Amino acid sequence: MYRTSGAPIELQLPPEDRESAPFTGWTRAHWEAVADHWLLGLRPHTSPGHAAVLPPASRLSVSGRRSDGLEGFARSFLAASARIAGARGADPENHAEWYAAGLAAAVEPGGPEAWAHAADTRRAPVEGPAQPIVEASAVAFGLALSREWLWDRLDEGVRQRLGAWLAHHASLQAWDNNWLLFTAITEAFCDSAGIPVARPHAEADVERVESWYLGDGWYNDGPLETQGRALDHYNSWVIHPYLWMWYRLRGDRAPADRRARYRERLAAFAGSYSRLFAPDGSPLFLGRSLAYRTAVLAGPWAAALEGVSPLAPGATRRLASGTMRYFTDRGAGSTGPLALGWTTGEYLPMVQGYSGPGSPYWAGIGMLGLSAPADHPLWTEPEQPQPSERNDTPATVALPDLGWLVATSRRHGVVRVVNHGTDHTRPGAAAPTGEGYGPVYARLGYTTHTSPGFGQAWSDGADGHLALVDAWERATTRGAIGGFAVRGEDVAASWHQPFIGGRALPGARVVTASVLHADAEVRCHLVDAPEGWTVREGGTLVATEAAEKPSLPAGGAAWAGDDRWRSVLAPLAGWSGARAETLPYGAVTPLGGGAEVPVLWAAGRPEGGRGVHVSVHALG
Repeated sequence: MYRTSGAPIELQLPPEDRESAPFTGWTRAHWEAVADHWLLGLRPHTSPGHAAVLPPASRLSVSGRRSDGLEGFARSFLAASARIAGARGADPENHAEWYAAGLAAAVEPGGPEAWAHAADTRRAPVEGPAQPIVEASAVAFGLALSREWLWDRLDEGVRQRLGAWLAHHASLQAWDNNWLLFTAITEAFCDSAGIPVARPHAEADVERVESWYLGDGWYNDGPLETQGRALDHYNSWVIHPYLWMWYRLRGDRAPADRRARYRERLAAFAGSYSRLFAPDGSPLFLGRSLAYRTAVLAGPWAAALEGVSPLAPGATRRLASGTMRYFTDRGAGSTGPLALGWTTGEYLPMVQGYSGPGSPYWAGIGMLGLSAPADHPLWTEPEQPQPSERNDTPATVALPDLGWLVATSRRHGVVRVVNHGTDHTRPGAAAPTGEGYGPVYARLGYTTHTSPGFGQAWSDGADGHLALVDAWERATTRGAIGGFAVRGEDVAASWHQPFIGGRALPGARVVTASVLHADAEVRCHLVDAPEGWTVREGGTLVATEAAEKPSLPAGGAAWAGDDRWRSVLAPLAGWSGARAETLPYGAVTPLGGGAEVPVLWAAGRPEGGRGVHVSVHALG
């Protein structure tokens, strides 16, 4: 029996197997152990009937306790359903029985644990939480995965009541972004189970999502005119796995040309996205909802399960095991429930208001590969190198439809994205300022081993950004990307209008071109500035325990970091008489300790006009 009181139980893993898994040592048994540990570790934090799961956290989401309890159940069910499905009936921890009891309690008429019904987002103002739309889709996704061992074995009355609850959410109109797929999946499951839906609209919603396709396997998360260029991990933890499940549930009823089109896009995504994982398993730190952690693996798993991935099965498993091990080795979910953070423990500055105690368990969709049986090539083929460690893979690759350059440093084991294409900002608007939004979209560069600065670092606007600064040291923020271009595999450029206090700064404009060479990036800035504003550029912020460094001589390079990582920013042109310094911070990243940013200040306070500033950025 799993202990239900006292100190959390440590994760117990089987011995490594370096013959079948020469890169990570992990086999299917390791994945099963992690899944069981996550799921059993939640049982002490559940309601008596199992319908609500509320792990400890220092805050609830904006949707409230009742919705958060449903969220904890539904999201942990993503991992449970994959574990149940792949085991093909072998269930020593009784996960199927445990979740079946929760489903029954959730739809008991007048029961104390009955799940809430989501509000209709078509009515303004929205009265009540809309969040159950998301959680209904997770329940539907999990039931589709584990149908034979769970849904088919539920009591008929429970199936009818649960079906009615799902059908209600399938009939609702969701927000005009990835949420359209939540109702679509719920409707598709209902249809596959013979459950009528009052207002079916999934076909149109899926085609609308398909219309947001940009290229290189990636979708924008909503219309460009309202969401800006919203490119982030939602492509892997919602858009691709949900589209994959949608076409799977529709089967022959989905038009053949649409299914073929999606398979091509899924294959392209697996190829481009797999470049964003470092050899040590760390994924790119970019975008919102990063507390979902291993959900980044859902897209690559889906491509492999569909049989369209350009990666060999052994390479997919190596990538996935590397990332799962990266988080597990750093304490995420190892000694207690997953927290609202990145590695171990909470880090609330990076968390959005919609996230609650159970939100991190969306990570469970990253266990999608466990739904494949033990004799699947994903589990029987030996591990093979992932793209970031293959010598025959170019160190630099362009994703022109995204406005990104992806660079892998084989010497330092870090993957960098030069970002000229994502901002999550409406055209003509300032970068998002809400909690957990601005830092993860508005920077010119993101990596697998650093985090942008939150809190005071974001307010100062130094890291990874060229700002105009006034006499009171107020710094401009990056406005929406006005346009971008990518040339070859190592050159990209974009322009934006700087904003100050939420308004565009008149007469100001910044055009930036990035050129990659070896482990360095040269940034060339063409700056139009009004009178009285000076130029300040910041390099990559790095977590460090080092003490504050003194300013360096005028014209010299600025650097930050310690023995783990060193961030360097050196002037090449247009910085005559510049001042180089290091800005120290406290815990402004989820990577722990303090942090530092190397900074260059242009000499004097210009009279306004146009100038060119060229610098080199390096991280190693």
